[in-house]
Amino acid sequence: MIRLSIDNKEIETQEGTSLLQACLDNRIYIPNLCYVEGMDEPPSSCRLCLVEIEGQGHPVTSCSVKVKEGMVVKTDTPSVRRLQCTAFKLLMSVHDLDCAHCPANKRCALQQIARFLKIGLNPKPFELILTDTDIHEDHPLLNYYPNRCVLCGKCIYVCRTRNGQPLMSFAKRGFESEISLYGEKDMPDLPCKDCLACVEVCPVGAITLKENPSKI
Repeated sequence: MIRLSIDNKEIETQEGTSLLQACLDNRIYIPNLCYVEGMDEPPSSCRLCLVEIEGQGHPVTSCSVKVKEGMVVKTDTPSVRRLQCTAFKLLMSVHDLDCAHCPANKRCALQQIARFLKIGLNPKPFELILTDTDIHEDHPLLNYYPNRCVLCGKCIYVCRTRNGQPLMSFAKRGFESEISLYGEKDMPDLPCKDCLACVEVCPVGAITLKENPSKI
């Protein structure tokens, strides 16, 4: 076991544990969107799980750091909070804020993070930029809402973990980036009906089950 200090609290955890997981295991919440427990190489794409580590000159993403003996960590410094708030506002600048009609309402990760950071869900001072397409309905079982999606990649990770290969992928670039779902034309024997891991893991309701899905 390894001992380290987080916010002046001494904790013990297993060697090889990510710093983010060590915090979450000890009820020290750090905002995060793209991390899934057990990831070998977290993408660190949401830029929310920042912490300060003694001896390092700038905040780092806690999901990408392994715990070390004697490590001293601060999760709630002004610098960390300022960077987290900016990263969150940037995410909201490409997010369709329509909570009342979203299946993730009241259990949405964005709502939880906003409450924790004590900021609103609007993107100000950043401009709101949404794609022209509200919904992709090509998949026989699932609907995808690109303007809800935060591109965390959790769906791709759990799909790969469950099925040996992801049946979805990142597509396009920049503000047009989105998740592309494989359909029947790509893979005739889709295992989606027996899985739905992507629906379960999505933190913002961007992937949903159709009301009347086609047979696959």
